[in-house]
Amino acid sequence: MKFIDETIITVQSGSGGKGCVSFRREKFIPRGGPDGGDGGKGGDVVLVTTLRKRTLYQFRFKSQFKAKNGSHGQGKQKTGKTGQDLVIEIPPGTLVSDADSGQILKDLIEPGEKFVLGRGGRGGQGNMRFKTSTHRGPRFAQPGEPGETKRLKLELKLLADVGIIGLPNAGKSTLITALSSARPKIGDYPFTTLTPTLGVVATDWGDPFVVADIPGLIEGAHKGAGLGIRFLKHIERTSILVHLIDVSTIDLDNPLKDYHTINNELAMYNPRLAQKVQIVVLNKLDLPEAREAVEAFQAAAQDLKTLQISAISGRGVDSLISLIIQLLDQPHER
Repeated sequence: MKFIDETIITVQSGSGGKGCVSFRREKFIPRGGPDGGDGGKGGDVVLVTTLRKRTLYQFRFKSQFKAKNGSHGQGKQKTGKTGQDLVIEIPPGTLVSDADSGQILKDLIEPGEKFVLGRGGRGGQGNMRFKTSTHRGPRFAQPGEPGETKRLKLELKLLADVGIIGLPNAGKSTLITALSSARPKIGDYPFTTLTPTLGVVATDWGDPFVVADIPGLIEGAHKGAGLGIRFLKHIERTSILVHLIDVSTIDLDNPLKDYHTINNELAMYNPRLAQKVQIVVLNKLDLPEAREAVEAFQAAAQDLKTLQISAISGRGVDSLISLIIQLLDQPHER
């Protein structure tokens, strides 16, 4: 199932202010002439990507946005004040398109990107602009230009905060079910999940975050083996990785084999993936052989901190969510 967090909003840029019709009228200065100032430009509507936003949840409560109008011109050649721009913050990975035509306007991927959705209207010229040698007293000015109104579709596509990685049957689908309301297909055979599943995790003690169940990786995935490169690409757009390991598959003679297999694939596909923050999670503590396997893994990886959970029973899942929220509150590159 392809996850698309989407919404439709209406934006309107500010209208320009009217030009002023005014004449200089001061004592002892006859025929002072026109001195009406220009109207101010209307404000723009601007989208800005920021890591402070992780979903399009904010648009659930507000879908109409309008920038400030420019002020009207005044006498004594005073130009009206420019209308304040309206800045709307969105998460990186948001695709912007025209809601009516479907035309893609911008794909905003990197943090800090800006895109002007609607330009503010130009302010009208005051009557001082129309004075000529033959027309010294113009009694007219321009109206301001209206702002732009647009219906836009915003789509947040496959840009998760957290990616769950691991070998096939590590329990990734079960874990995302325990974390969120997502309901992926679950089975006891490899490659149950054939497309990424995303879910939104909402708690009472932190902001919602998006988690992705990345389909099972195997040795040679960076060359296209198994589901390969198709899903390694999605890992590039996550902030944190939850590296899930099935304790029932841990080789007591070589406990770190599965752990190294996945990390080697990440590094060979893109060295930056191996540098992402990882939470190593040992899953399936409900199994009889779990204790011996966990002890063997921890003894082999003395400097590696791990969490132990049972995704199917929910044991340790709250601790995992709490740690994820703490790490997401720290800035990370995607």
